[in-house]
Amino acid sequence: MLQTKNTIHDPEHPASADSVPQKRGEVEFRDVSFRFSDAEEYALRNVSFTARAGETTAIIGATGSGKSTVLNLIPRFLDATEGQVLVNGVDVCNMTQSELRAQIGYVPQKALLFSGTIAENLALGGRTLDDAAVHEALRVAQAEEFVQAKENGTAEVIAQGGSNVSGGQRQRLAIARALTLHAPIYLFDDSFSALDFKTDAALRHALQESETGSTKIIVAQRVGTIRNAEQIIVLEDGAVVGIGTHGELMRNCEVYRDIARSQLREEEL
Repeated sequence: MLQTKNTIHDPEHPASADSVPQKRGEVEFRDVSFRFSDAEEYALRNVSFTARAGETTAIIGATGSGKSTVLNLIPRFLDATEGQVLVNGVDVCNMTQSELRAQIGYVPQKALLFSGTIAENLALGGRTLDDAAVHEALRVAQAEEFVQAKENGTAEVIAQGGSNVSGGQRQRLAIARALTLHAPIYLFDDSFSALDFKTDAALRHALQESETGSTKIIVAQRVGTIRNAEQIIVLEDGAVVGIGTHGELMRNCEVYRDIARSQLREEEL
């Protein structure tokens, strides 16, 4: 592990992440294809879209359709095989990884917590957060109520891996941790899956009010989580088969219609 060489490198002459200020928070994919090094087939093919500041862009599709791969190309956990991924109008390969990732609040598919207090988990990375910032992040993430119910509040100790809290509580604390960054871009990789529908809806509403200027990109399995997004991208076998609002996709995209009909009642559709 220690002898393995990094495959993602910083450029010799990096560009600033803020070099096109009017595009701050914008994420653009230009004809992006991606193939894992040991694979014959492409995981993504010719993906193009723009996620604009202040809007929610959702990505939906069957398991294995490439949703998480799209998300992982933005912070350069992976590099595109072909095409360009741009953040703030700049190709991500032309930025340092530290400057790029400073623009992003990321919640992975598996919510990871570490041994330490709730407050220490939210301040991951040695940051200093005041009580007001901690409680605001918990409020938006719908975690305030269960944290306050604990004997020690934000000083309550979390076991390694978060084994002493439920799956939904782990997700909410991971979301709260990302929200303390007040980042221009938020990436949520199926981060609402363990939440009941009421909590899911309340969290998304609070997030929209709290982070009005931020770009929010949400990978989801549930249509109910994303139906109000300004833009929904439908993936099938690594290719975009539909882009639009819920209403537009219900009219024009058979893949999305099939997903929605399998999850929602007729009156909800």
